[in-house]
Amino acid sequence: MKYSEFRERDHFTEEEVLALGHGTLMEDAPEAFVTKLPVPPMLMLDRITHISRKGNRGRVSAERNVRLDDWFFQCHFLRDPVQPGCLGVDAIWQILGLYCAWGGGLGAGRALGVGEVEFAGQIRPHNKLVRYEVKIVRFVELKAAGSCLAVGDATVLVDDQEIYTLKRAKVGIFEGLDYPDYPNRSANALGGRLSEE
Repeated sequence: MKYSEFRERDHFTEEEVLALGHGTLMEDAPEAFVTKLPVPPMLMLDRITHISRKGNRGRVSAERNVRLDDWFFQCHFLRDPVQPGCLGVDAIWQILGLYCAWGGGLGAGRALGVGEVEFAGQIRPHNKLVRYEVKIVRFVELKAAGSCLAVGDATVLVDDQEIYTLKRAKVGIFEGLDYPDYPNRSANALGGRLSEE
């Protein structure tokens, strides 16, 4: 698909979500477009069923099928399989990163925090469907700095039961952070505190 089509889509199929993770979705993505979703097994969504923007606000709905053999059920915990709550939080960050890229952000996405998280339930191996509902409360493009920011409130549901709520989850996209020549040592081979320039 063309980059212009990507920017105008209101949903993404499972194949398109995977292609975005692998960097093969667009044939003409801008050079600075390095934003990608994680690939399996870290990818925590299968499809985007709705994405929209009105000014600096928006909405995203996404889904993930629960699989009996999901990797985390094999180790978290022995004889008590449950999806780690942190993976539900990561799913919201992944969705916010996709929203930033869809909104025109160029560069690499980074989770920047979450104001509040509450867990009221769990995801088990015989559940069927996880649904994510994200309300974008603020989207800002900082073109001069080569970055953008999305802030959202979210609900995570399993089989239509609300189990997590998140307030003020934040993701930014920044140019110059990617590390495409991994595992070779290069300018971005080391982590640490990001520059405050």
